[in-house]
Amino acid sequence: MCYSAQIRSDYDKFVRAFGALLSLPEFYRIFWERREGGKVRVPKSVESWFAHPKTDAEREIKAVIDEWNVAETSRLEQEIFKQRKRLADAERTLQLKTTKKAQDDQRIAGNKVEQALGKLADIKRTTSEDRDARMFPGWQVPVMIEQNGQRIVRPMRYQCRVQGTPAFFDAKYPGTYNARRNSLEGFWKKLFGVHHGIMVVDTFYENVEGPDGKNKVIQFTPRDREPMLVACLWSHWKDPAGKEPDLISFAAITDEPEPEVAAAGHDRTIINIKPEYLDAWLNPEPGNLAALYAIFDDKRHPYYEHRLAA
Repeated sequence: MCYSAQIRSDYDKFVRAFGALLSLPEFYRIFWERREGGKVRVPKSVESWFAHPKTDAEREIKAVIDEWNVAETSRLEQEIFKQRKRLADAERTLQLKTTKKAQDDQRIAGNKVEQALGKLADIKRTTSEDRDARMFPGWQVPVMIEQNGQRIVRPMRYQCRVQGTPAFFDAKYPGTYNARRNSLEGFWKKLFGVHHGIMVVDTFYENVEGPDGKNKVIQFTPRDREPMLVACLWSHWKDPAGKEPDLISFAAITDEPEPEVAAAGHDRTIINIKPEYLDAWLNPEPGNLAALYAIFDDKRHPYYEHRLAA
């Protein structure tokens, strides 16, 4: 299960390499939803795509991002003030008497202050870091698809809700950010051969059980440092009752593990397709699934170096 990855952060290189265009209305929508209080998570590197806008549409997106940053800064500063007061009150109490409540308040308030300070520093930071491109299930991630002969990059939630399934499937089946190859003609049959996309990532992360039985996070990176073209399925979900908002979401397809991934303790690997198959993958023939499986069989096999994630 690819629970996290680091997306390709340099949009200019992305466009030059793949001839893709940003779906600006879709990017505006997700940033607007976040500004309005929606539970929308977007990698910081995607925000940076609009740091120097050249068109009116890009300027509108940057304005919404800036408005959210101002509001979020204010919220975090208030949270820091509140938790520092809680911490000070707990420490005064502990000087007089040790109580479980005061100890809990001291621990929780200290953690919340540290977390809020970290988030505040990230908002104010103008230099880029690798972790800015990190994405997780539930986050909005740029995915390349093809529409009317043009490659388009649009944001999609990394956890796919297949059209026709109920919204509660998100909680009931939290692993639907990955689609196993052997289930493509089962659970994913409405999308396989119809709605295909590509996620471009530089590295990916997996949860692995260590010798001590505890979870550890392993980072896998192609030795050749070439960007990975991850085969994905996507869906435009609409609520038949009209009560829930539309949702565009996707899942990365996984296959049996590469030998070095298996040796590191994980049982799946995302499918990294060859560039020459991009057109065939993004324009599938629903009646020729064998051709799609052939793309998987001829996928790229870079050696995936691994290390414990920081």
